[in-house]
Order: sequence, then C-alpha cells, then structure tokens
Amino acid sequence: MSTLSVIIPTYNEIDYIEDAVKSVDFANEIIVIDSFSNDGTYEKAQALGCKVLQRKFDNFSSQKNHAIASAKGDWVLFLDADERVTQKLKFEILTTIKKAEHSGYKICFPHFYMNRFLYHKVDRVLRLVKNNSIRFTGDVHEKLHVEGSVGQLKNFMIHYTYKGLFHLLQKKDSYAWFQANTAVKKGKKVTYFHLFFKPFYRFFSSYILKRGFMDGVPGLALASVNAYGVFSRYAKMLLIQKGLK
Repeated sequence: MSTLSVIIPTYNEIDYIEDAVKSVDFANEIIVIDSFSNDGTYEKAQALGCKVLQRKFDNFSSQKNHAIASAKGDWVLFLDADERVTQKLKFEILTTIKKAEHSGYKICFPHFYMNRFLYHKVDRVLRLVKNNSIRFTGDVHEKLHVEGSVGQLKNFMIHYTYKGLFHLLQKKDSYAWFQANTAVKKGKKVTYFHLFFKPFYRFFSSYILKRGFMDGVPGLALASVNAYGVFSRYAKMLLIQKGLK
C-alpha cells in the first residue's frame, strides 16, 4: 500500500495551521518546515502530532528541499498553511496513489478573495508527486521537478489566498522586494518596457485572457493588484540599482 507524506512550510501561521493539518489527517506523516515562527505556530504543530523541523528561511525552494529529505512516504503532497484538502480531493488523492498512471499530479486552486472563490482565476500547480528524486528550484516562484509524466486531478484545493485588500497588497509588496533583490543580484536590468508594458500585460492576462471579468468586482480588483505587484517589483529593482534603497 502506498504511503503519503505531507509537507507544510510555515512562518507565523497560528490562525491557519490547525485546520490545514486536520484536512490532511489521512496522511501517514505530516512534516511542518517552520522558519522560526514567533506566534506559537511551532508549538501548535507539535501539539497536533506533526514532525516539526525548523530552518532559517533563505528561499522557498531550500525550505521545501530540506523537508523532502525527511519525508518517508512513497508520495509527497505539498500544502500551504492557508490551504485545505476537501473530502472529494482526499478520496481522489488516496485512489490516485494506489494505482497512479503518472509520477506527479497538478491540483486546481481557485483564488479566494472578497469572501468568494474566483473560479475563473484558477492555478494548476504540481503538488502531488512520487517521492523519487524530486526537488525544487527557484527563489520565489519555486518550481517542482519530477521524473516522469504529470497528470491532473479533477477536484479543487481550497485556498484562502488573501485575507483582505491590505493583506493582498502587503503580500505583493513583500514578494516584490524579495524578487527585486534576487533579480539585481543576478545582474538583471530594468527598462521602461518592464515598468509599463509588463504590468499592463499582467492586467490584460488576468482580466481578459483568463476571464477574470467573469468574477465581477473581485476579478477586477485582483487583476489590478496583480498588475501593481509586477510594477512594484520593477520599480523596486530600479530603486536598488540607483542606490536609493
């Protein structure tokens, strides 16, 4: 019988971690990789029976790769603290790992914003993989590499993406600084193309190509903030390059 390990990266997720853990209580082991939380997340995860590792955060890939080394399951599911596995997805995962046709499976994530799920803003992300030479690369938008073919699960993962407009903007700003510093260290340069065309295209892609307009006002708001996030990244790169930050 195939076994399953779940890996959950955390930093100050005291309000979310319990529900996340309970949603995957069918797993053979749950590993929490914590970046030295100071709100009680570490202690809460231990009390819930998780195997808790602590590691100073440098980038998302390194955190998850560190946890992978401790995973004993035949399969690994990667879960964020603000995500929940539904009952339908649970049964699909258990059925899939018993007689898998692929080495990995993508899961659909509709965004949750302004108290509703945006079903026209859906990410398909590789999250369920055989525990065989898997690894992450990349600093912010990390990519999971798996040997073999990749399939698609049918059921959705619940993802409480943003807690509100302030949290959304704060998250975009935090990512923007991280991405800007990383890009400058790699020698990348900012042009007016990046500052003006890239944010416009992100809005166009989110709102038109991905049919965000069908999600009403929340779809418009999310597309706008996504465009801001792209502009913010390149504006911060420019500040860093000019020695203003």
